[in-house]
Amino acid sequence: MTPKMRERRDGTLRPARYRAVQPWSIAWLTLVWVTLWGSITPLLVVSGVLVATLLSLVFPLPPLEIGVKVRPVGLVVLVARFLVDVIRASLEVTAVVLRRRTVRNAIVAVDLHSDSDFVLTGVAALLSLVPGSVVVEARRSTHTLFLHVLDVDDVAQAEAFRDEALALERRFLAAFVPRGEKEDQ
Repeated sequence: MTPKMRERRDGTLRPARYRAVQPWSIAWLTLVWVTLWGSITPLLVVSGVLVATLLSLVFPLPPLEIGVKVRPVGLVVLVARFLVDVIRASLEVTAVVLRRRTVRNAIVAVDLHSDSDFVLTGVAALLSLVPGSVVVEARRSTHTLFLHVLDVDDVAQAEAFRDEALALERRFLAAFVPRGEKEDQ
């Protein structure tokens, strides 16, 4: 991401300044500060706000704009199904290890339907967190994920995994609507 440029009076270009103190980053850094200390006292919260403000002034960051709308029901479904997938995949990986037979793996390409980088990143992260699969490449230009999948014996199993990944993308889109995407509700 290239910074926004602003023209000076003498005609030279320089990066535009960002607002250094951002409320959400102050709140987040204060929460981290209080968590690190392990207790909540008024003095600790005030010192956390002061440290967060100082850090924001010394190390200014550009504002983060995710640009999504969160649907609470879709988010609950996404998280619940993710937890089920993690437990199921953990049991499957355990069974593969205990069988002690030759394991055949595959690289499966999944072409996502959404053109959003946020969706690409979110789906890739969720797929990598499920045991038995890991993202080995993500092509931003085509919104394609290449995943190394454990214990895939034939093309049918690879297609089944691809269908599961696309179902995860649909659940992700039901939970988060990126800017520019059509809402289905």
